Amino acid sequence: MNRHTDKESLLAEVLAEASPAEFRAALLAETLRLARRRRHFRQARQIVGILAAMGLLAVFLARQFSRSPSVTVSPPVAKQIAKPSYELVRTLPLPANALVSTRKFSETPFVLPAPAFIEVATVSGGYRLLNDNELLALLGDRPAILIRTGPNSEELVFANPEDQKKLFLFQPGGQAR
Repeated sequence: MNRHTDKESLLAEVLAEASPAEFRAALLAETLRLARRRRHFRQARQIVGILAAMGLLAVFLARQFSRSPSVTVSPPVAKQIAKPSYELVRTLPLPANALVSTRKFSETPFVLPAPAFIEVATVSGGYRLLNDNELLALLGDRPAILIRTGPNSEELVFANPEDQKKLFLFQPGGQAR
């Protein structure tokens, strides 16, 4: 069978011979053009897919062969080391001679040489209290006042504070100035 005649018979059945021959030819040409366009698009899509797969394969192989086995990739080193937020303290036990311990007094001999002891004797009495007139007589010509604030409570106040300093300064050897 001839293909051309099959096409014409198909078109004749579809259009029921109602359309003119030129319309049928134009319709057939348009249908064939769209079919060719789909076939070209499908072929182009297959070619692009193959090229993409080949490109990915080339990139993968280039990366595999560009790496040398002796070179290892290490993470980047920090430019500045951060200070820890704590302070580490190391402790050690004290040596035995640094420990303080107690012992009974009788276990340790305690002897001092004889000249290190001084005998002190306390004698009661030997002094007497001054009365007001005797105290004021010791001041000489320095102006002062004796203030009583209660029984057995007196205070000696000098008009010039320098006089108080001079009066009660003692020279070495126990003698007054």
